[in-house]
Amino acid sequence: MITAFLSESHLVSGSIAEQREAMAAAVGSVPPPEGIALEPVALGGRRGERLVPPAAREDATVLYLHGGGYCTGSLDSHRGLAGRIALAAGCPVVTLDYRLAPEHPHPAALDDALAAYHDLLAGGSRPDRIAIAGDSAGGGLTVATLVALRDGGSPLPAAAVCLSPWVDLTQTAGSYDRVGPRDPMITKSGLDLFARSYLAGTAASSALASPLFADLSGLPPVLVEVGEREALVDDATRLADRLRAAGVSVSLTIWPELIHVFQAFPGSVVPEADQSIDAVGSFLSHHLSGLDLSEPAEGDDHNDD
Repeated sequence: MITAFLSESHLVSGSIAEQREAMAAAVGSVPPPEGIALEPVALGGRRGERLVPPAAREDATVLYLHGGGYCTGSLDSHRGLAGRIALAAGCPVVTLDYRLAPEHPHPAALDDALAAYHDLLAGGSRPDRIAIAGDSAGGGLTVATLVALRDGGSPLPAAAVCLSPWVDLTQTAGSYDRVGPRDPMITKSGLDLFARSYLAGTAASSALASPLFADLSGLPPVLVEVGEREALVDDATRLADRLRAAGVSVSLTIWPELIHVFQAFPGSVVPEADQSIDAVGSFLSHHLSGLDLSEPAEGDDHNDD
């Protein structure tokens, strides 16, 4: 069903303009999940939305960076996913309408993410009560933001979550050939287009464009969730390996037979989506609670194979 729907749309094919148009037509103005209060906000000079679950903790915030290859994606497209994460974590999630390529190539998205984080701090949020999360390109942007914050001497957030992260814009991962043809969500040719548009002359191996190649030492704990049948599975596993080698606490879950950012689908269609989001919520609530960050969250179930 998912494959048929995607193949009949321009959501994963066509020009950037066609993909944006198809995404806008598909999602419209999606309401947040039931029980979520939606509040427009401004962070770092960009629009955003604050999604607040019932009885939310007000001392914690998740900054969410949407996917879309740095060229597509919006507040509308990721409202449902961000709202479900807010429900699972029990705290507000703030989504950011960062600038997109090709109109605004690297480092525009990174600059917007950094400005948003600094605005959260300026507004009184404690760094140990902030987490950064994102999917696909937003997952790569999450890691790049952590690296840039560390290098700039800024206080780091408590934790980070990367769903199917795109962290290697050199496009050299073996999984493109090995399992890529079985993933209906993304294609190598599509990501090649996005990479060229985003990089606009920046070296693909640049640490802040492809954070897989960055010095990852000193970063906060990271949760990585990825599908076994997706083109970016090697990005996720190599990221986890490099984080671990750098001494960073990392939890990696590889979900059997699942595709790119499967968490975006309703649990009624993909039951594992709800299971993954529940794991994300547990990870976030643990690390935003001020508990000993050297210990894994109780009940964490991850597969590092």
